[in-house]
Amino acid sequence: MNRREFTKLSTLVLAWKHLPSFAQSATSQKTVGYAAIGLGTISDIFMRACANSSTAKITALVTGHPDTKGVKYAAMYGIPKTSIYTYETFDRIRDNKDVDAVYVGLPNSMHCEYTVRGAQAGKHVLCEKPMAISSAECRQMIEACRQAKVKLMIAYRVHYDPLWKQTIETIKSGGIGELESFQGGFYAQQPPGAWRLTKRFGGGGALMDLGIYPLNAIRHITGEEPTNFTAILTTRDHSGRFAEVEQSIEWTMKFPSGILASCGCSYGQRGPSFLHINGEKGYFEVDPAYNYDSVHIRGEVNHGPIDQLSPLKLPYQFTIEAEHFSDCIRNNKEPESPGEEGLKDMLAIEAIYKAAGAPIA
Repeated sequence: MNRREFTKLSTLVLAWKHLPSFAQSATSQKTVGYAAIGLGTISDIFMRACANSSTAKITALVTGHPDTKGVKYAAMYGIPKTSIYTYETFDRIRDNKDVDAVYVGLPNSMHCEYTVRGAQAGKHVLCEKPMAISSAECRQMIEACRQAKVKLMIAYRVHYDPLWKQTIETIKSGGIGELESFQGGFYAQQPPGAWRLTKRFGGGGALMDLGIYPLNAIRHITGEEPTNFTAILTTRDHSGRFAEVEQSIEWTMKFPSGILASCGCSYGQRGPSFLHINGEKGYFEVDPAYNYDSVHIRGEVNHGPIDQLSPLKLPYQFTIEAEHFSDCIRNNKEPESPGEEGLKDMLAIEAIYKAAGAPIA
């Protein structure tokens, strides 16, 4: 694929807005009902995404604040009070025929429990990343869904972004030649007291929530699993904010084919979310890469420059993600990012922490 074809096809994909083919052809089918578990920031975005969809709908809520958050969101999305659950009454969701699946938007350490309970209630599960806080928990989640005969998908929203998908297709078709190396990073700030800075809820530091983005993108693009790791972590902020988890971590990976990757992330820096993809004949620079919108891709394809900026806005990635899972549920298909994908990331995260001398708990 040359750069002109890339630009033309990318423009067509984006002009088609965010609806994939299955969503455009399945509007007459039953809308899949989701119960949002945890009503924090990420769930708020997911609920707005479903409101933009013709194939996914929020039909129940699970919250520790049923009389405040629960009532607020129930009014916004037309949910009856009988479909507002607490964590204590969650298991009653089994009897709610309007709920086909649960969306787990809870802190990391709660993903395993509510995936297992969701599966035992007979509901399909869409779980946020990181999938869990250990590979042992990931395996428990996969097994629980297998035994209950429900589907498990991990919310890797970037997998479903049209511009990302077009870029990966160009790479696989040889547009930049053989892949050689990657550089990636995601840097942000977490305020004192945030749950992500606790071992109890976060399970680890920036690697769990930010580093997982370049890690997963590289694994997804190469189709390989890293075999060699080096890593170093540091905490330069001595205010106590990072008493339980690392502030910053940098690591390298080598893949079986010889591809190299260098990545970093931090909860205590201002910086970009980016991925550089280097081939023998061309390259891509994605910056921003993992934000909720405004994906920007520049580079060189077949000796010619390309420059594409996605015009789609929040929460389009979440809408496509929800519609993909809805399609899988309706048509009994396997998700593109199943539980096994989350497990592979967690195995790599554990190897990175081990290489840094800080094995995951």
